[in-house]
Amino acid sequence: MIVTRFLVVLDADSTLIRNEVIELIADEAGRGPEVAAATEAAMRGEVDFSESLRSRVKALAGVPVASFARVLARIEPTPGVRELVAAVHERGGMVGVVSGGFHEILDTVAPDLGVDVWRANRLRAEDGVLTGEVDGAIVDADAKAASLRAWAEEHDVPLRRTIAIGDGANDLRMIAAAGLGIAFNAKPAVRQAAPLAIGPVDLCEVIPLLP
Repeated sequence: MIVTRFLVVLDADSTLIRNEVIELIADEAGRGPEVAAATEAAMRGEVDFSESLRSRVKALAGVPVASFARVLARIEPTPGVRELVAAVHERGGMVGVVSGGFHEILDTVAPDLGVDVWRANRLRAEDGVLTGEVDGAIVDADAKAASLRAWAEEHDVPLRRTIAIGDGANDLRMIAAAGLGIAFNAKPAVRQAAPLAIGPVDLCEVIPLLP
């Protein structure tokens, strides 16, 4: 039986990758700036995340599902992410990603980067185009913390041997639940609330902190 020594859980947008995926999809609808402003407010914690996400997803109505290929081509992995994932695996750990973004993109990006488990929102589509609705329950701050706890329990990893990494206000509960919570290139409120803040946009900075 393979024993998982520890668990590292990352946010996706602006943490695992440098992009905000919803903004890339919004570009396909010609609504990039409008959605970007709303995303920034949500990440700063100025508005309710779930309410904001539903509003932003409405702006995606009519975008063809086929456009996801163009979105994927624009994804930029965060510097150091492959090195971090490799270091976690070399030391017997597991990497999870829990995102307020979307499975439609993460289902390609996560395995490419070596991520072991992931969870995100799903976009509803009909006849090959987005309806402007989220399909199912929204992955919010509570869901992020719950995912970390569930993966830790499933793999018999004590919470003290978990690390959570994120940049937005919706990551704070996950950061608080972990044995070590890290604000990564984060919004000011997140930096202030997290036990540890890392400034450079390089996930290699996390490697020396691994158990």
